[in-house]
Amino acid sequence: MVSRIRQERLLLIPVIAAVLALFLEHAVLEAGQIASLLGAAALIAAIVVGSMRVAHHAESLAHKVGDPYGTMILTLSAVAVEVLILAIMMNNGASPTLVRDTIYAAVMLDINGILGLAALLGGLKHGEQSYNDDSGKTYGVMILTAMGISMIVPEFVPRDRWQYYSVFTIGAMIALYALFLRMQVGTHSYFFSYSYPGGHPDAAADDTPPRKAEDHPTVEARQDNSTLWSIMVILAGVVLIGILAEVMSVLMSAGLEGTGAPVALTAILVASISAAPEILTALRAALRNRMQAVVNIAMGASLSTVILTVPVMEAIALYTGQPFVMAMTPVQTTMVAITLVAAAINLNDGETNAIEGMTHFVLFATFIMLAFLGL
Repeated sequence: MVSRIRQERLLLIPVIAAVLALFLEHAVLEAGQIASLLGAAALIAAIVVGSMRVAHHAESLAHKVGDPYGTMILTLSAVAVEVLILAIMMNNGASPTLVRDTIYAAVMLDINGILGLAALLGGLKHGEQSYNDDSGKTYGVMILTAMGISMIVPEFVPRDRWQYYSVFTIGAMIALYALFLRMQVGTHSYFFSYSYPGGHPDAAADDTPPRKAEDHPTVEARQDNSTLWSIMVILAGVVLIGILAEVMSVLMSAGLEGTGAPVALTAILVASISAAPEILTALRAALRNRMQAVVNIAMGASLSTVILTVPVMEAIALYTGQPFVMAMTPVQTTMVAITLVAAAINLNDGETNAIEGMTHFVLFATFIMLAFLGL
């Protein structure tokens, strides 16, 4: 137990930050905008550290269960952090387009940023990298359908009828995810795994096959204790992130007030916080020539962000009556369309290369440029 606590010493950073934030929030606000921005930046750093520890233990669980369960745990932990931060910021009076912009930013970051950079670096090191093309096709069509229903069609729904369509959207997203989850862990689980040379299927980019409990009489007990510890740390980390996000939202709003900073920058920040651990995991997988894990992480995170964040935030908006805008702008719709068409072409043959990675990474750079232009 003592050794495990020592291993979690990095969690002291968000713990200390949370205590200081609760006691010093008003003092920082009274000190002015610069102090508020510096305080928000410090809390963002603490949130990233906390999310990294949450992702570390989610990845530890992922190694135990293998794919597709492994990457599902990773993406769900990231989405939980994102939903928590968004709910808190919306409760504090954030822009009505924040959820839309964050989901859009997450899709750009996951598909163009993570998948693009991983395929680029992995392609430069290994050449063509193989994966199961069924996974790319399945993820692609699900993302297109989910984003179309929840973020394109709402542009044509009159404001006086948005509640009805919002209820429909919630039901549609739940139905899509229920079927997808059954496919992912049931009869079609082979869509999301790939057998590499040597006979071992991909298991969240881990090259070492897991030990069997029967290999040693105490292994099973240690594994159970390790699993319980990981779950406890994940839950504690999510609580810490919630506390930090609450204060960070207040400080950021005060720091950015009157600066004219585009909402898109805040959205990119929220998406980056939740995706930071996934970026590292995907890059490690690509450099180990485990492209299946990269596809599962990048495309799975995009799908989970849309199909899980939308119903939760729509339900909160319906309950609270907050102003809520989900319809994407013409620029956002164009970027999403280009991204999904490029992904459909690149993920159609079961192999990625540096050229395909570069096309997505250039799209990601375009997204960042447009964000700084306020588009």
